[in-house]
Amino acid sequence: MDFNDTPEEAAFRQEVHAWLEANAEKKQADEAAVFGPTAELKTSQKSIDASRTWQGKKFDGGWAGITWPKAYGGRGGTAMENIVFRQEESLFKVPEDVFGLGIGLAAPTIMVHGTEAQKQKFLKPTLQGELIWCQLFSEPSAGSDLAGLRTKAVKEGDEWVINGQKVWNSGAQYADWGILVTRTDFDAPKHKGLTYFLIDMKSPGIDVRPIQQITGGSSFSEVFFTDVRIPDENRLDAVGNGWAVSITTLMNERVMIGSGRGLSPTLMMSEISRLTSIAYVDGILAEQHPAVRQRIAGYYARVKALELTGQRVLSAVAKGERPGPEGSALKLSTGILQQEIAAFAMELQGPLGIMRSTDTLACNGFWQELYIRIPATRIAGGSDEIQRNIIGERILGLPPEQRVDKGIPFKDIPVGR
Repeated sequence: MDFNDTPEEAAFRQEVHAWLEANAEKKQADEAAVFGPTAELKTSQKSIDASRTWQGKKFDGGWAGITWPKAYGGRGGTAMENIVFRQEESLFKVPEDVFGLGIGLAAPTIMVHGTEAQKQKFLKPTLQGELIWCQLFSEPSAGSDLAGLRTKAVKEGDEWVINGQKVWNSGAQYADWGILVTRTDFDAPKHKGLTYFLIDMKSPGIDVRPIQQITGGSSFSEVFFTDVRIPDENRLDAVGNGWAVSITTLMNERVMIGSGRGLSPTLMMSEISRLTSIAYVDGILAEQHPAVRQRIAGYYARVKALELTGQRVLSAVAKGERPGPEGSALKLSTGILQQEIAAFAMELQGPLGIMRSTDTLACNGFWQELYIRIPATRIAGGSDEIQRNIIGERILGLPPEQRVDKGIPFKDIPVGR
């Protein structure tokens, strides 16, 4: 396989780079990555406004939604063109992305399951940067077992009344809309009684409470619903078909996490190369130490494998295919790799590795913040255990685990007291 740009891709890359140079400031070659509470997704109104402005500028320039259909504001381009743009954009100083959940999860789900009216209402404004989305799936008693959720939706005329609680909701405190899964039938088996909604986060009865995290940031929230009303026109797909809709969202989420949206394996390799150029092991500059070089070579090989697998999955998505179980393999492998590289980087820093100072060996605390954030990475989008079950059953063809709750009404499933 030839990994060089084709003539068409090279021309596209030049076009992208020229536009970015005209609209953004380029990063310096020796500029370290910024990560953690000092650079964790900022939620001030100023930061959000800057992100909206940048997204709108990309839309006006024809660079937002490169693989999206033109009918919904996209470019109708290829997955490789999207990858090229992301590669080039990473070289420039641009605002933090608050649109990942909307463009990566909500919009693809609406494209598959939404009515034409819903597509016209939500897709283009999301791509333009007018709408920020959050995901309202997990609950205190139903984390990785999403089908065990208990947030209740009851039909009253042309509206649904929602009561319940969600947790670990990224960006809920500043989101305009949310994708919400509820239980509408407690007499049906757990996977059959779910219904999926698009909800205005400014609706009366919604209480968003940010969660203080170990990193010092508060990118997650818990959300409470008290008699919240949603018009039936905001229901996505049929009543009771929420599980199928949710699977579409989750598959896209695993592809998004595993393909490195946000913090890429390539960025990690760049940062560890920077670290080895100033760290010493056994009195030898780390980049010249044979044991260090061997470890980094192994990481590099795994990073390339992830990148190529991610490109293959994205290519399938661009052709209109539904993301498959490969996303679970990507998601699982990425979390494990991030943890291993971060631990190794802190080991290279020696005693300074336990410090979270922003000037720790000129790494801005990058590795310390990444390491303590890893538990969230390995849980979000389905825990490692869930991913292994999916890989075992859907890729390797192993028999599924025994399910004692299968085929019985949800109300009859025993719960802890």
